[in-house]
Amino acid sequence: GLVGAALAENGSSIVNWNVLGRVFSAVGIAPLLGLGGGFCLMLLIIWVFRKKKPAVVRTIFSKGEVVSAAFLAYSHGKNDGQMPIGLIAMGLMAMSGTGEFHIPWWSVFVSSLAISSGTLLGGYRVIRTLGLQMTTLRPSSGFAAETAAASIIEVASHLGIPVSTTHCISSAIMGVGATRRLSAVRWGIAQRIVMTWVLTFPSCALLGFLFGKLVLLVS
Repeated sequence: GLVGAALAENGSSIVNWNVLGRVFSAVGIAPLLGLGGGFCLMLLIIWVFRKKKPAVVRTIFSKGEVVSAAFLAYSHGKNDGQMPIGLIAMGLMAMSGTGEFHIPWWSVFVSSLAISSGTLLGGYRVIRTLGLQMTTLRPSSGFAAETAAASIIEVASHLGIPVSTTHCISSAIMGVGATRRLSAVRWGIAQRIVMTWVLTFPSCALLGFLFGKLVLLVS
């Protein structure tokens, strides 16, 4: 969306294509790492707890999944949550004309409130798709998927690269599901999710371009 708006305003010369290339590389690499990370971590859990009774394993990871879910929520805010804050700060910098990149406290509050409210009020269908329809998750597999996805997002955050939490956790869930057998993952649903990822980027760029042109016309 940002690139599309920039193209509408100033053309291709305004876009830093090297940085954009890094972002798009991460978009492709992060889901693959999530898939592999979820698969490997789940295999490790299966091997370590192979002699434990299923009820014991379920009890351990029912508690552990609270920690892994919190880790994923934290990493989500650390990466995805910074994207609207960055756009707000950029807009304020452009409006002030001083060239100073300043992050106001209210932008952090508003972004946090918007993301948490959206998760609370509108995320049920997404949760149901990932948690029930794509594959069957148990406490141990949920722990593995969340830990793998959160770890990848943490590394990306330290490198300053924006990645999608949804991409990482979706692919990690596919990975943990595939440890049972390939047919344990409903690949038709997974294919629809991946196609949505692919279509999202050009769609947002096009909308950003169209709205950018519209603003130029009315201003």
